[in-house]
Amino acid sequence: MREAVHISGVPSSGPGLQDLLVQVARGDQDAFTQVYDQVSGPVLGLVRSVLRDPAQSEEVAQEVLVEVWRTAPRYQPSRGGAMNWVLTLAHRRAVDRVRSAEATAAREHKAALLDRTPDFDEVSEQVESRLEREQVRRCLRTLSELQRESVTLAYYRGLTYREVGELLSVPLGTIKTRLRDGLIRLRDCLGVNA
Repeated sequence: MREAVHISGVPSSGPGLQDLLVQVARGDQDAFTQVYDQVSGPVLGLVRSVLRDPAQSEEVAQEVLVEVWRTAPRYQPSRGGAMNWVLTLAHRRAVDRVRSAEATAAREHKAALLDRTPDFDEVSEQVESRLEREQVRRCLRTLSELQRESVTLAYYRGLTYREVGELLSVPLGTIKTRLRDGLIRLRDCLGVNA
């Protein structure tokens, strides 16, 4: 049988950890007090090395010790030392906590990205609007220079027919004709039914 390792350097008197776990499995609270005294330091140290956060480490160490109390009947001395069994429980619980924290952070990050993603309708409207603008630009290029100039001043700069005529030094009737002919060509190019 292996000799027990004593962290404090002084061997403890009384039953070994393995025997104490067998007694804890039978519900012996005094035996659990002794188990607690022997394993709480190493458990906290191991958990702290995995988690790094002192508050979370203490919480997880407490969970491990409760798990030792509840699952002591599962301990099988033939499969390994008692301290190894307890520290394995501690390591698993600490790693689970890290994974849980990472999963929570990933979910929150994903939720934040979804909040910033525009709705489908918004995206499709933007695409449709861009395509329409491009089609209008293409159709404007089919107009004569005089028609394009008149349409641009009236519809993109917001000038009245009279202001367009004054700006270009062209009679109002001529401006109206250019605009009417230009708008008819745009309508035909865009495929709009009158």
